[in-house]
Amino acid sequence: MVIRASSGKQTEALLADLASASALTRDGAVARLTILGERAVPRLVALATDLDASSDTRVAALQALEGIADPRAFDPSVNLLDDGEERVSVAAVGVLQAFLQSTRGVEALDRITALATDRRRPRAVRLAAIRAVRDLGPATIAPLLEALGSDPDRTIAVAAGLGPEGGSDPVFLLKEAAEGTLSDTPGSLRVALTEAGATVPLQVLHQLIERVRFREGAETGAVRTEWTVLRGAAHAALAQRGSRLALYDLKETLESAREPVPVDFLGAAAAIGDATCLEPIAAAYHRAIEAGHPPDDWWPHTLVEVFRTVASREQISRRTALGKRISSRWKDTAAALWSTGH
Repeated sequence: MVIRASSGKQTEALLADLASASALTRDGAVARLTILGERAVPRLVALATDLDASSDTRVAALQALEGIADPRAFDPSVNLLDDGEERVSVAAVGVLQAFLQSTRGVEALDRITALATDRRRPRAVRLAAIRAVRDLGPATIAPLLEALGSDPDRTIAVAAGLGPEGGSDPVFLLKEAAEGTLSDTPGSLRVALTEAGATVPLQVLHQLIERVRFREGAETGAVRTEWTVLRGAAHAALAQRGSRLALYDLKETLESAREPVPVDFLGAAAAIGDATCLEPIAAAYHRAIEAGHPPDDWWPHTLVEVFRTVASREQISRRTALGKRISSRWKDTAAALWSTGH
């Protein structure tokens, strides 16, 4: 295909498309602006650094600059590593990654390395920095990955130890796990959820929960626990986006729990649980007490807190039909579930 020289009007139209509410329109504009190359750089830099523009628009402008890899984008991208919008900083890392093999490669690597090791930075930005250097030789990045392996943020430490798989696009990893091949390393998928759980299609998260649940059933011991933790993280990602797509799985997990489950399950129940969650939570609390957990242990204590949060939101009290059923079914323990006045 022959690409003709773009008129100023065409460039303006594509730049305007970067502000579209449609991700598909923005992606198309990024692709075409990348083809236009250096002619679009000044306007893209101006858009990426415009604090009045939306984060979606600024991220799209940086994605185009990453594809063009024009030296004029280097210094503005360095400045955007400190941007108040986390997604903008992540996109700026992508621009610097494009310069790792250039004459400014040493400077780009220094900036990215400093970002990865700075514990004050948002986790998503640090993960983007780790992923950015994955394609460099082992001799170059081994000291960095070794240092990060003992990072107090467990997600960062896991990402540092993932090997080549850690360089994969997180959205691709999640979609592949949900629709194709489920990785043998749940750690890589937990990291991917941290990075892309807020943007990957909800149906992908739903499918991931289904596939991980099946995988759990085939494992035992510590390995099974790792998959359970991953499923909890997927529930947390859905809950953070207000989705109840997998609420049935959340309820079944709590209802059948014979031991404490990862805290993400409880956080998700507190965030999006409805009245149908109350009996499963009550069942889990009853079993915890019967198993000898003191009421102030974190497991029964948190179950009570989640129960009360959901009951309050759903306006369920011990005097409603559901409340009476719970109190009748678990006579010995249900009283502790209701807050004063309920």
